[in-house]
Amino acid sequence: MPEPTAALLEVLGNALGPDGVVVGTDIGERHRADATGLNACAPQALLRPRTTAEVATILRHCYAASQPVVVQGGLTGLCGGATPRFGEFALSLERLTGIESIDRDGSTMTVRAGTPLGAIHEEVARHGLQFALDLGARGSCSIGGNIATNAGGNRVIRYGMTRELVLGIEVVLADGTVLTAMNAMMKNNAGYDLKHLFVGTEGTLGVVTRAVLRLHAAPRDRLTALVAVPSFEALVAVLREARSALGGQLGSFEAMWSAYYEFAVERVLTGPRPFAARHPFYALIELEALQPEVDGEKLEALLGRLLEDGLAANAIIARSLADSARLWRIRESAGELLAHLRPVSAYDISLPIDAMRDYLRDIEKRAAPLLGAWPLFVFGHLGDGNLHIVAAVAKPADTAALDAIVYGALDGFGSVSAEHGIGVLKRGYLGKSRTPVELEIMKRLKTTLDPRNILNPGRVL
Repeated sequence: MPEPTAALLEVLGNALGPDGVVVGTDIGERHRADATGLNACAPQALLRPRTTAEVATILRHCYAASQPVVVQGGLTGLCGGATPRFGEFALSLERLTGIESIDRDGSTMTVRAGTPLGAIHEEVARHGLQFALDLGARGSCSIGGNIATNAGGNRVIRYGMTRELVLGIEVVLADGTVLTAMNAMMKNNAGYDLKHLFVGTEGTLGVVTRAVLRLHAAPRDRLTALVAVPSFEALVAVLREARSALGGQLGSFEAMWSAYYEFAVERVLTGPRPFAARHPFYALIELEALQPEVDGEKLEALLGRLLEDGLAANAIIARSLADSARLWRIRESAGELLAHLRPVSAYDISLPIDAMRDYLRDIEKRAAPLLGAWPLFVFGHLGDGNLHIVAAVAKPADTAALDAIVYGALDGFGSVSAEHGIGVLKRGYLGKSRTPVELEIMKRLKTTLDPRNILNPGRVL
């Protein structure tokens, strides 16, 4: 180990205490890559702060030494953003956890960045509240990572992205300066809202350490239905009818193409198939019920109309929490799919709903020669324009060609990232979704806040 690095680690070890700095084989495999498993690399050191002050100490010394740092949370990302690169220190927030307070009357909570999303859900439920952000990785992803990537999830159609759920934020800048903007008010137009510099910027401008989150009243119940749909046009019509009939109570609308649904039902779900016959499309609809009996009738009436009008070929309503969880298990089988396919490519794109059908037809045709035994697997939130596409090329060398097909077809009208971020894997395609002027402003912000380029270097830009 070079002498300057050894001296820096000694200083950090003294500041962080026992187990605060880990080196060599003690680091373990987990911190070598994010959920993609691609380009795994051992960090030169693993730093494990417990407090904001310790994060500030780490960055102050690393900044002085021009030592690059990669920030790690729950390591559930799919863009390579938390995967170390040669010579980097990994700054893990896994010990910076805990819920500091809940204001039930103000519907806010204050949390530390390493707190798992699932732990937040459990705590606010005890107070009759909900934190609306929800996604399949809830048990392992951290709220800091959710903020850093501006995560979307299953309830965007009603509550919006993470950005809409963050009121205040605390961030440590590259040089160790602590920016405390822990606003807990719904309305605060006093100058620039600085939190927007850090939500969705993937740790390239600063490390989120604490946040004030916006909460909502928990519904009395969640009513879940699964609808089999005969065509893409019908799927869009089902979404339109659900919005009209359920209004603001429409909490989730998840679309699944047949290949994805069949994988989940055949390889993940236990017990009988929800529908005996196979269908081209499926929609998972969730209604947030204020009056469960009345709202249940409302949902049944909607499904009845869809069946009568030929927009649905079949439909079922979950009659228990276990039934609802089983239906959601289908939609949340993406983790098993990613683990099953090798090599796997996972895309999260955004585009206008009326362009989805032609876009998918185009990329399916062009990608066919690159794929092996598996088709493209498509699912998504639909109502917010977000589709997820999972594929496995026959030869690893063809991964870049598949990327070019999926992202190239979005040029000028879609986004290469709906909710997962850019990281390293999408960096070369950022120009497909941002103008040259936008990219130049991003670079200026990076240079201004991190002139030595130590925070997540090579990510996003």
